[in-house]
Amino acid sequence: MTTAALTLEAPDAPAASCCAPIVRDAADPETARDLARVFKALGDPTRVQLLSIVAAHDGGEACVCDLTEPVGLAQPTVSHHLKILVDAGLLAREQRGRWAYFSLVPGALSQLATSLTETAPSS
Repeated sequence: MTTAALTLEAPDAPAASCCAPIVRDAADPETARDLARVFKALGDPTRVQLLSIVAAHDGGEACVCDLTEPVGLAQPTVSHHLKILVDAGLLAREQRGRWAYFSLVPGALSQLATSLTETAPSS
């Protein structure tokens, strides 16, 4: 068994020495709600898998008929998950006759990746 040394600061040490200063604006409430909606959509493994399958398809789009077998779910359930991804702004939907085709919204994933680290515009 290994014992790690524990170093404690003196009780009179300034509290600010342990905290980094805020260097940019944090997300405003509306932005936080939008981000939470997108992250909530991605909080389901089936939806993450569907997003990945669409991105991996030739041309970056897939018919709903191509998405049921890989996730092992019925078409209505897959359509429900796809609707959530569309509502979150991650996928676009195009109706072609009887079938719906889904594609990634250009820039949606890169915007999501940088949204928490971008400097918010100051008012």
